[in-house]
Amino acid sequence: MHKAVVFDLDDTLYPEKQFVSSGFRAVDHFLNEELHLEGFYDLAVACFEQGGRGTIFNRVLESLGFPYDDSLIQQLIDVYRSHRPNISLFDDARWAISFYAGAYRTGIITDGYLVSQLNKINALQLRDTIDNILCTDMLGREHWKPSELPYLKMMRALDCVGKECVYVGDNPRKDFVTAKKLGWTTVQIIRSDGEYGKILPDRLYAAEYRMESLYSLKELIS
Repeated sequence: MHKAVVFDLDDTLYPEKQFVSSGFRAVDHFLNEELHLEGFYDLAVACFEQGGRGTIFNRVLESLGFPYDDSLIQQLIDVYRSHRPNISLFDDARWAISFYAGAYRTGIITDGYLVSQLNKINALQLRDTIDNILCTDMLGREHWKPSELPYLKMMRALDCVGKECVYVGDNPRKDFVTAKKLGWTTVQIIRSDGEYGKILPDRLYAAEYRMESLYSLKELIS
């Protein structure tokens, strides 16, 4: 019998594109206020939508004809990562958290830079409803998923064994392989505009169940 439901965060409980947009607005505001540079936001969004992750700040500043160095790029990265995001839960995520709170033990395991993940958790007000939240960056980058350590720590925190746990995530490259080894039930949420819905992973990495909505969890966990 399942006793615990544990979620991924980004693109599982809220749309990560909201965080990206919010971060670009924070950087745009910084550039306006500190360097009197305008036009960053729209170009950054366009670059992101074209798949330009990793070099967006460099490319946008070049497009604006603005000279930069590594120090400025790092400053913009820090603004992006540390800003207080304007984000909100998916409707089905809000339902799932409310539905399983109390009757089941609930948790979150999330990768990402610690300051960003903590700001997201605070913005979404998840501490009031989730029993245990584990940001893997607190354990060190080497223990981001698919490291076993966050899953083991979550089981201890929720006082459950593997077969009693369900993990719900979106990324088959890292979310499910370790959970499955530990005996967890695994569920991939396929968002209509999600990044990983079209990936066909090796069976070792694939979730046991695939769903387009968290409302469907009720068919599996009840």
